[in-house]
Amino acid sequence: MPKKIFKIGVLTSGGDAPGMNAAIRSVVRTCAHYSIECVGIYRGYEGLIEGDFKAMEARSVSNIINHGGTILKSARSKEFRTIAGRQIAFEKMQEAEIDALVVIGGDGSFTGALIFNQEFGIPVIGIPGTIDNDIYGTDYTLGYDTALNTVVEVIDKIRDTASSHNRLFIVEVMGRDAGFIALNAGVGAGAEEILIPEEDLGLDRMLESLKRSKRSGKSSSIVVVSEGEKSGKSVFELAKFVEENLPEYETRVSVLGHMQRGGSPSCFDRVLASRMGVKAVELLLDGKSNLMVGIKNNKIETTELSKAIKGTHHIDKELIRVSDIMGV
Repeated sequence: MPKKIFKIGVLTSGGDAPGMNAAIRSVVRTCAHYSIECVGIYRGYEGLIEGDFKAMEARSVSNIINHGGTILKSARSKEFRTIAGRQIAFEKMQEAEIDALVVIGGDGSFTGALIFNQEFGIPVIGIPGTIDNDIYGTDYTLGYDTALNTVVEVIDKIRDTASSHNRLFIVEVMGRDAGFIALNAGVGAGAEEILIPEEDLGLDRMLESLKRSKRSGKSSSIVVVSEGEKSGKSVFELAKFVEENLPEYETRVSVLGHMQRGGSPSCFDRVLASRMGVKAVELLLDGKSNLMVGIKNNKIETTELSKAIKGTHHIDKELIRVSDIMGV
């Protein structure tokens, strides 16, 4: 029979994402609703090892739903990857009488949570927080929608300059292993070409697309490139390649970088975080563990952490087809 939960710890781990604060708020206030103590764990697993804890109640999370980043901070912990480090973390939890954990992060954070549960039996529930949207078991991760809106807004501004000077802009967005941001933002911003890791479309295809755009009367173009795109060229090498093969284009590069992670979360991310936080706490109170909370077809669903870690969230092939048609 599962042990009764009296105190839940919540932490954020890995890269920050808009909506993490909204999720923290949801966990804390759901605990308050059910008269359960809640403890904020600072700096992820590093803070778990160091016992960097702070009791949190409903008023502790006032006015944070609209803030990006994470009030609990985030860090990557080499020590937690060792059995000795995890033993210390377990002892710190026992001292603080924390019975269970809600972990907000990506697959690396979930891997740590799963191992921790297997070694020490601490109940854990994961909430997917990453702008890359690359977690299996959920249609959307926290921060993805906000990042998309940020990227589209920036590309809209870049297009103003591109059209004013008859330039080709190559815009690099985040997505080391996944092209969700590039594909969706590219379609949303009307990019002429989109390069993503999942589709090795080849540079010749891109050149032909740009030539076709030029012939059709376009005086400026936008190419959106995911940082993990597999052409083997950096975004600056890609720009040089285009200039060498299409000298009629004046090419510029914009690397959006970490601005994609920042900013106030969208309404979608705030609502999603609120729903996920409530579900995470209720799962723990129901004696559940080793699950990730996700959303599928607008319904909150759960996936085993092991599957969320090992599974692949596939790119939408139909959207690739739409992109090809729109690039005419």
